Amino acid sequence: MDILHKKLAIGTIAIVASSGIGAGVGKYFRQQQPSQLIPISNNSPSSIPFQPIVARRVQSENTNFITAVVAKVSPAVVKVDAQVVSPATENPAQKSFGRLPKQEQIEQGMGSGFIISPDGRIVTNAHVVGGAERVKVTLKSGRVLEGKVVGIDRVTDIAVLQVKAQNLPTVKLGDSERLTPGEWAIAIGNPLGLDNTVTVGIISATGRTSSQAGVPDKRVNFIQTDAAINPGNSGGPLLNARGEVIGINTAIRADAQGLGFAIPMLTATRITTQLFATGKVRHPYLGVQMIPLTDELKAGIAREPSLRSQVTAERGALVMEVMPSSPAAASGIRPGDVIIKVADRSISTPNDVQQQVEASQIGRSLKLEVSRQGRVRSLEITPGTFPTTAESPAQK
Repeated sequence: MDILHKKLAIGTIAIVASSGIGAGVGKYFRQQQPSQLIPISNNSPSSIPFQPIVARRVQSENTNFITAVVAKVSPAVVKVDAQVVSPATENPAQKSFGRLPKQEQIEQGMGSGFIISPDGRIVTNAHVVGGAERVKVTLKSGRVLEGKVVGIDRVTDIAVLQVKAQNLPTVKLGDSERLTPGEWAIAIGNPLGLDNTVTVGIISATGRTSSQAGVPDKRVNFIQTDAAINPGNSGGPLLNARGEVIGINTAIRADAQGLGFAIPMLTATRITTQLFATGKVRHPYLGVQMIPLTDELKAGIAREPSLRSQVTAERGALVMEVMPSSPAAASGIRPGDVIIKVADRSISTPNDVQQQVEASQIGRSLKLEVSRQGRVRSLEITPGTFPTTAESPAQK
């Protein structure tokens, strides 16, 4: 693993699985019933059994808030087709038939997106359009537009596109901070190429860490939903009962069913604003690898005489490794320190650290408190820029 990928893996936080506690402690310093037609009767056997108004009534009864949301939002949900052209390689038939032209490898990717402005600004996932030479955007009406990748942020898996059009239908953005588990969730997208598919479920949970979602290299706290999400849904909107976008459908757990994850719209708005403005996003970065100080881990430490006096905090994020030449190294953070406060906020898990660092500003001092060998120490750290090579095509 090269140094860049190592950095992307650990970033501000890289949550290490808590399995193998004994070994980990030993080396942590190193590393919705159908309606029935009811006849209208005047008590006469020869009366006409059905009237057109009955059919209209049934249709009305079959209309619900979901159909209203779909009618309102689906015109602004698009299919995104991305074409990635790999470098030309030697034709495998060359050895038998002499020298033949090298062949380009063309890969097709497909996902979803949604329009946020009448002039053609579109939001999708970075993994849908990353590396694409050409992007095609198809509206529900069947209209096809050429799309340009304006910016990509692989750290949060968000990308933005631009198409040349006017007066396009748009979505309305909602408040992802007020979500309550159990409320309705509606997903619209193009799973497996099945255009404008609608699925319904609930918000299962909020604040799921990237590790819990199965994408530990992303710096996002996800919305969990059981609304069916499949390949091709990526980049499409997750909606509330009012038809407002509360998240971007992004990931599923391959080892489970009914576990889908979406990027909260609060996070997406912050990232897309930067991408449309500059084509890139700068994320604050400390340069530490941490694990949560759990009861199990503390018990393991207690069994190690050499560590017992060094790790005495009752909660926090235990620093396992400090990247060389990182802001953390410059600030004096050491392996074995337990981060207990960041910006005057108490810390229980590495994810707490991530959220506080992500809310900080690059180049501006950030206060930390760490527990080191039984003493609480105050430190100041100046976050740097998260190391990544993700760029928009215009920046390469």
